Amino acid sequence: MKVLVVGGGGREHALCWAIAASPLLDTLWCAPGNAGIAEVAECVPIGAEDIPALVAFAKDKAVDLVVCGPEGPLTLGLADACAAAGIKCFGPSQAAARLEGSKAFTREVADAAGAPGARWARFTDPAAAKAYVREQGAPIVVKADGLAAGKGVVVAASVEEAEAAITDIMESRIHGESGAVVLVEECLVGQEVSFFALCDGSTALPLGAAQDHKRVGDGDTGPNTGGMGAYSPPPVFTDALRDEVMARTVNPVLAEMARRGTPFRGVLFVGLMITAEGPRLIEFNVRFGDPECQALMVRLRSDLLPALLAACDGELASFDLRWEKLHSLVVVMAAKGYPGAYAKCTEIRSLERAAQIPGVQVFHAGTARREDGALVATGGRVLGVTGTGATLEQAQAAAYAAVDVIDWPEGFCRRDIGWRAL
Repeated sequence: MKVLVVGGGGREHALCWAIAASPLLDTLWCAPGNAGIAEVAECVPIGAEDIPALVAFAKDKAVDLVVCGPEGPLTLGLADACAAAGIKCFGPSQAAARLEGSKAFTREVADAAGAPGARWARFTDPAAAKAYVREQGAPIVVKADGLAAGKGVVVAASVEEAEAAITDIMESRIHGESGAVVLVEECLVGQEVSFFALCDGSTALPLGAAQDHKRVGDGDTGPNTGGMGAYSPPPVFTDALRDEVMARTVNPVLAEMARRGTPFRGVLFVGLMITAEGPRLIEFNVRFGDPECQALMVRLRSDLLPALLAACDGELASFDLRWEKLHSLVVVMAAKGYPGAYAKCTEIRSLERAAQIPGVQVFHAGTARREDGALVATGGRVLGVTGTGATLEQAQAAAYAAVDVIDWPEGFCRRDIGWRAL
């Protein structure tokens, strides 16, 4: 098979790494890719959101399957454009991708499906939103309705903080038109879990769960980021809770999407809060998480490629996945200053030595090669240093042993990934 992966981050490196191991694979491309992805796939200089160029490339190369990593191309209609060209695409249609593109749409679908979640209200007027916040009190959650690169959610500890967030999102438009509408939601208390299910429009197959670390600093302090680390499986998410989420959230939502004429095919990322009353829906995403994908891929024993094909072809009802009896833990190394301003093109050394540590796989997120062959950082989140082991303690030890070998003075990481479980 000929496969094109779309994207250039750590999630896409993990997907390319897993797909490259498939005996079904003939040729693997990634657009635009990164320096790490270039070790397992041929990188092509096409932007992830350049839909016409991606489809033209796929047609020219007779690509059998397009695998979309990030949410942006899906909300722009990549899957629809591929379908129109007769090319299979792993990922939902533009209409189904609204589950991530609009948080209000997610809540409407979840409510119609009876999925348990937070109380919420939708606003287009900042004054009305602020009045609602004063009425409800704090803590409370303020969300930009549209895509905001994982940074459009504020968990406000006070009414004043919530009102400031509404001003930033709706009036200052720090997230652009994504902030034209805001949601104000009940603040759920518990442990957050990312759960993933492969979907083919009518059938959902549990894919696994991970726990992410969003705050930039140790002890979950500082601003929210795209994710500073993750581990899998999370002990708090038992098999019984998985079955409950499938029965009360995933399957009813899949049925509701089909009823609306927008069947969901791809991977459904279910953001959950495990509360004292049970699992409650926080959000849906329509793609693998980052860095959760890295944590899942190193545990997957089955061939990923036929699983993606089965989701495209409506054949998940007769499909199964096998997992290694391993724990995994990802430590994200980021450029100093992230999630604010940070320096680019700083050199990273000793990655080869780090990768030789038993149980370690280093995934690249924001890297490139200079003309002299040196590896340089090009983004905020740069590396996903991933350790595996028979226990979570062993996985954590492997990951941090590799971090300590990497020579990158301009980088930093959290030193407490996995703290909730350990």
